[in-house]
Amino acid sequence: MGILAWVVLGLIAGALAKLIYPGNQGGGIIATIGLGILGALVGGYVGQTLLGVGTTAFSLPGIITAVVGAMLLIFIWGLLTRRAA
Repeated sequence: MGILAWVVLGLIAGALAKLIYPGNQGGGIIATIGLGILGALVGGYVGQTLLGVGTTAFSLPGIITAVVGAMLLIFIWGLLTRRAA
């Protein structure tokens, strides 16, 4: 149930991260959903294993972790898809 909860939270976290993160990163709704889900999973993994933070998906620390993870992936996505001028 833990991974499924992080996936569901990732849907929300992707939208929130896209709203919070400044600039135009490109990518449509599918990219936002995918980055949100991956960001939530990465953020949840880092928070629970590496940092020792006991977060559950639907708690305030869990939401913050998921949004930060999604923002990190949106930043990386922007770096990878940036066109050289």
